[in-house]
Amino acid sequence: MSAQSHCVIRLIVPAPACGTARSVALFHRDREAGSNDADCQADLLTGAGAERLRIMDKSLFGFSYWSGDFDSARQNAVRGVQTWRSGRVRLQAEEVDAPAVPCLCIRALSEWHLGENATCQTTMAEAISLAKSLNDKHALAVAIWHAAVLGYLQRRTAEVDRLASALIEFSTRQNFALWLTGGAVLRGWARTVSGDTDEGLRWIEDGLADLRASGVTLFLQLYLGLKAEALHLADRTPEALEAIREAEALIERFGARSVCAELHRLRGVFLSAIGTEETEIEASFCAAIRTAKEQKSVSLKKRAEATYAEYRRQKASGSGGRGFRLPLW
Repeated sequence: MSAQSHCVIRLIVPAPACGTARSVALFHRDREAGSNDADCQADLLTGAGAERLRIMDKSLFGFSYWSGDFDSARQNAVRGVQTWRSGRVRLQAEEVDAPAVPCLCIRALSEWHLGENATCQTTMAEAISLAKSLNDKHALAVAIWHAAVLGYLQRRTAEVDRLASALIEFSTRQNFALWLTGGAVLRGWARTVSGDTDEGLRWIEDGLADLRASGVTLFLQLYLGLKAEALHLADRTPEALEAIREAEALIERFGARSVCAELHRLRGVFLSAIGTEETEIEASFCAAIRTAKEQKSVSLKKRAEATYAEYRRQKASGSGGRGFRLPLW
């Protein structure tokens, strides 16, 4: 089957997943099938169906974000919302939730990467408000999950805990299994960072176990990064490095590179803690900065540069001894 025909068939069949989840699921399936993503995008962006595809298909907002192209993700998400609001397009495939909601969510996450901290908060609030006004329960779960992820990116621990708890309660009532597992992992991260490492790791492990048992790998790279942070805080740094390696293997397999820069930075933090060779530590921090630059993630670049600067400061002062205790952010 050609790459283009694979794309066409994918669009005809109604998908059981929504917005971002559907984007990543289809992205993973395409990588496994060996389809050519560049050909897919070229095919989707032309012809009479371009307006419809702008707000439906993974190559136009979700795909761009999870592949690490944050600038394109924001642009495509903005166009998607504009198209949906114009009323010019009627979706032919049955969607689980209003497509403008995941568009707004992806736009908010992309804005954070691009350094627009105030704007991203407003955009995410708009996504939640829209889902509520439409009385769209699934879209609301999608928006709450993305808001919690935004809180994680911003390191707003209390906000992540609040949103994750709300997501768990809401997803349990509505039987939204995917978002329930996500809520568990996010709550576990927040609890661990707040000092309760035992409870936090239990939440993370339970969430990941449920996700793996379902056979779904959606967002697993992201969740493994959260698990790695939690393990490091629990003084289990070698296991944290194992989680990083597992996440990197998934990225190599599926190509979802949105978390690459942060994984490189975390690896540098963990390697410095156990006193690994200086060249390996330096390589990790340099890879984090380089990747963030390539992806135009202003926020991750600043974070990686700050962590690297602290490492160099401690090394110059000789305060680290064999290992260095660098802040996670």
